[in-house]
Amino acid sequence: MLKIILVGCNGFTGKAVSAIVADEPDVSIVAGVDLDTTELCGFPVYKNVSEFGGEADVVLDFSSPAALECLIAFSLDKRLPLILCATGYSPEQLAAIEKAAKRIPLFRSGNMSIGINLLSDLVRRACSVLAEGFDVEIVERHHRRKLDAPSGTAMMLADAASDALPYNPEYVFERRGSRQPRAKHEIGISAVRGGTIVGEHDVIFAGQHELIELKHTAFSREVFAIGAVKAAKFMTGIGKPGMYDMSDVLAQVVV
Repeated sequence: MLKIILVGCNGFTGKAVSAIVADEPDVSIVAGVDLDTTELCGFPVYKNVSEFGGEADVVLDFSSPAALECLIAFSLDKRLPLILCATGYSPEQLAAIEKAAKRIPLFRSGNMSIGINLLSDLVRRACSVLAEGFDVEIVERHHRRKLDAPSGTAMMLADAASDALPYNPEYVFERRGSRQPRAKHEIGISAVRGGTIVGEHDVIFAGQHELIELKHTAFSREVFAIGAVKAAKFMTGIGKPGMYDMSDVLAQVVV
């Protein structure tokens, strides 16, 4: 039985993870961590992960960057794999994540959706073929409550494009106040916030007299929860410290 500590358990995505796990006979959530300690799903909920003293196989985090320091300390102490699903980490926090990955298996992804990670791979392939003949623009849309803009997923897609392009592109966020033609080696990134949009990401390749669009739409947070449970199963089979992401899951898990 795979035993998960779910951080951010009472958030929207945390509840979706709980619902997915309820239908998995070989997976259980042994503890939750949340500022809201209401127990809704049959497992104890703590305000701090350090309060948990039981047995677990993996720590799955859907909270915020503010929890990172405690999660790393706990995971290092217990020698547990750590899965980070939050976005918006500072450069100092990213450095701390890299450092921790030298001692424990550590998984980080800007988006846990299997579809988004496939889209990221398609973006790389498209950029390797289209190269300098097409301008790349990314438009992301999310609900009004989302705090970071652009989304971590939009940045993940931009990085995927950048990795495959034969030049080092400049990321341009919005274009307000810019009174000049679009530079050749840019990746434009725009954010839309409103309503209850779960998540939409468009990658636009604009060429001479033709347009190619790659798009992903999430209709519910279940897509992130499904990917997170797959990642938890994957990470419990990893005994070697290092940085892992959804590309490793896609390589081994049949969707």
